[in-house]
Amino acid sequence: MALNPRTRGPRRTLAALMVVLIVLFGGIAAAATWASAQWTPKLGLDLEGGTEMTLEPVLADASQQVNQGQLDKARDIISQRVDSYGVAEAEVTTQGGRNIVVSIPGTPDAATLDAIKKPSQLRFRAVLTADAGSPQASATGTATATGTETTGTGTGTPSSTATTPPPAFTPDTPATSAATSANRAVPQALMADPTPAPTSATPTDAGTATPSATPTDASDPAWVTPEILDEFTKLDCSKQGAVNAVVDDPAKPLVTCSDDQKSKYILGPVEVDGTDIADASAGYQVSQNGQPTSVVEVQLKFTSDGAKKFGDVTTRLIGLQGVRNQFAIVLDKQVISAPTTQAAITNGQASITGNFTIESARALANQLKFGALPMSFALQTQDDISPTLGSEQLKLGLLAGLIGMLLVIVYSLLQYRLLGLVTVASLVIAALLTYGVLTFLGWSYNFRLTMAGVTGVIVAIGVTADSFIVYFERIRDEVREGRPLVAAVEAGWARARRTILAADAVNFLAAAVLYFLASGNVRGFAFTLGVTTLIDLAVVFLFTHPVVAMLAHTKFFGGGHKWSGLDPERLGAKSRYVGRGRFVRGEPTAKIPATVSRSRSMAHTEGKV
Repeated sequence: MALNPRTRGPRRTLAALMVVLIVLFGGIAAAATWASAQWTPKLGLDLEGGTEMTLEPVLADASQQVNQGQLDKARDIISQRVDSYGVAEAEVTTQGGRNIVVSIPGTPDAATLDAIKKPSQLRFRAVLTADAGSPQASATGTATATGTETTGTGTGTPSSTATTPPPAFTPDTPATSAATSANRAVPQALMADPTPAPTSATPTDAGTATPSATPTDASDPAWVTPEILDEFTKLDCSKQGAVNAVVDDPAKPLVTCSDDQKSKYILGPVEVDGTDIADASAGYQVSQNGQPTSVVEVQLKFTSDGAKKFGDVTTRLIGLQGVRNQFAIVLDKQVISAPTTQAAITNGQASITGNFTIESARALANQLKFGALPMSFALQTQDDISPTLGSEQLKLGLLAGLIGMLLVIVYSLLQYRLLGLVTVASLVIAALLTYGVLTFLGWSYNFRLTMAGVTGVIVAIGVTADSFIVYFERIRDEVREGRPLVAAVEAGWARARRTILAADAVNFLAAAVLYFLASGNVRGFAFTLGVTTLIDLAVVFLFTHPVVAMLAHTKFFGGGHKWSGLDPERLGAKSRYVGRGRFVRGEPTAKIPATVSRSRSMAHTEGKV
């Protein structure tokens, strides 16, 4: 039996959907065979349980007590570590004003647990070279640092220009200080470098120095060996956990990324560490007459030993050009800021100025002050925790979703008769896509499905059913107007498509806003709602419409059978004028030639009379 050439377009669309399903589940099969993927979505802490660790921050000076600001900063540091290892749906909280409780779903490996509870390290290193954090299109650019320009051609696009200079170290006078204390909590979202560090156009910015066989100081380009340069070239900061495997040896150069992943660096050995900082605070700089200005600064105070070290470093850096004039601040192997050096600072009191807001300055001050603490985390307890809801609640949630789907199917069959079978098939395809996407995301992005996420999937059943109802009702409206089914399907789709796109756009926008503004399990609900909204669009465009378009060319549906759900008489179709004094009541195209034949026969008979 030859295929109808008019259904060639819908058949191609269905073939494309089939390819998507094969690629999706084929990828899962390959990952399950040769990688660590599984055939089911990963579950969150409330459904699967996991590991709970109670950590106690410990200072090097046992006589000192950890205050609330230090505890909050320690919690933020651990949260960053958990996120960098891709641990989804983890919970990091404080307990009793003393301890930090970390709850991780599933069974984390030993490397992840060790990385979470390792001591916090703040270090200062000289910048040897810098570039864009991720591969960029080939470009020619300039990098500027402290007013000296160097040019060159490379594969990296500079991340800053002379109009947005990096922060700068300048001397600070205590008498003119109007800083506010930084000993308070700062939202994690504000903890970002105000401007990206300048990047060199070539991966080895040697400035005016001449490399030697043996490095003479921490700024000597001789530290950049071919092995270091190769590691620097291969580093892609846009990848999750890009610096997890980096070894932070204080006596050796370090290849690392900025905390915003926009820049990467080769840094010299450590010259100043966190124990050399006595205090850090943020505020508005004051003028010579004692009045506050609009310039925001971060003030640093060093210990006596730290002041000497910092003075020696800034005395050397002031004579260097390009990015080698910068002194990077590194916290947990990531550069949080890389200010330029504008003066030799020997009094132990420095001011960092730049394109700061007061919030971002306080965030940097917190990182310097609390990250500078010689803090380690003592493991108090480590227990396996049972799920708060458990498999029974998951079964009840899935049962609720199944009941909802059955109600939608029953309604569709009663309302649309056999056309409702398209709804059933579409829901099955949507369920397959949702299951596959959530499973794939669990392997590739460590996404975990919580009970709130299951709720988002259940809500999506109603969103998907709404799209079918809009489409089918539009087709029925066109049939009532007297159009044949093939024309009614295309006209109804043109009208329903705009409504479906608008409704799903509103749903997706609501899910996106909820995801970015909410926290905890609510984000899981918003994420799954957003994903299933996109899947709804894919199913309607790639399956529902093509199937209905193909059914319109069949005798059962195109002929308006009373069980098709598209019977013109049952829908109350209007009479339609078709020319030569003839009217039809929405009859299918297949019956029109017979009507025309009867009309011509009657006309011929009347002519004979």
